[in-house]
Amino acid sequence: MINILASDAWSSPYIIMLAFAAAITLLIAIRMQVRGTAGIEEHASHPKVCIGNGQTIGARSEQDDYFASAETPVGTMAVLADGISGLDYGRISSMTAVSTFMKRFMAMEPGDDIPTFLETTAKQANRDIMQELEGARGGTTLVTAIIDGDSLYWGAVGDSVLVIYRDGTFLPVNRKHTVEVLLANRVLAGEITKEKAMEDPQRHQLINYLGYDRFENIDIGETPFQLRRGDKVLLMSDGVYNALTEIELEDILNDSAAPDEAAEQMIERIENKRIRHQDNATVIIMEPAV
Repeated sequence: MINILASDAWSSPYIIMLAFAAAITLLIAIRMQVRGTAGIEEHASHPKVCIGNGQTIGARSEQDDYFASAETPVGTMAVLADGISGLDYGRISSMTAVSTFMKRFMAMEPGDDIPTFLETTAKQANRDIMQELEGARGGTTLVTAIIDGDSLYWGAVGDSVLVIYRDGTFLPVNRKHTVEVLLANRVLAGEITKEKAMEDPQRHQLINYLGYDRFENIDIGETPFQLRRGDKVLLMSDGVYNALTEIELEDILNDSAAPDEAAEQMIERIENKRIRHQDNATVIIMEPAV
């Protein structure tokens, strides 16, 4: 099963990307036919992962977030990329990054090393974006999660986040690649005050992302995070966590029985706030049956 979504997809520069998404769908059908019964049995051995997602354009003129999910014999992957709105080609960058991850995930075989896949695919995505941009200004954050049974593998670069909601508590998984992190380290070292760090106008600026000629690496979980029954895995662009407090998120997650309901309520609550400069907002919620 594969799911690829984005807004404003029928603009002419993106028809090729949609054709590529269709090609991926065809690829999985061909791969399942080749594997026959053995492939179907492998697929069925993975516990079902329920996925919900939601997205709003906010107050932006176009949607720069792009996301997708897929289920294969390797596991279930969700990936979210937030194109940098301040750059000219944020949207094409996010689309390219997600497409690269999906294409390579569909080619994985059971037993392939997932951390290696995450690291090499991020580097390939960076190269693909650079090639697509041909010197133009663009870039994107990316966060991805792969669930195999009760094991969660993840990768992240930029300021999109991955958190686990467990028993009323949010467990942060990745760190943000922003100037704010550097400022926090300077505060701990006694170089600047906390107040000065909070007042720095560049604190939200990204220091690492895909489509960057000095891209360093993607943070990955070398050891899988062990999930428990009832855990919810949230992938969020900054338009979500900057608009909703943890208390609001907790209220929604506690009251909603299914990930799709929770995701819809989050987006509805963001839109109802009518924040003047609301960013694009995208959330994916994964709930494994462990």
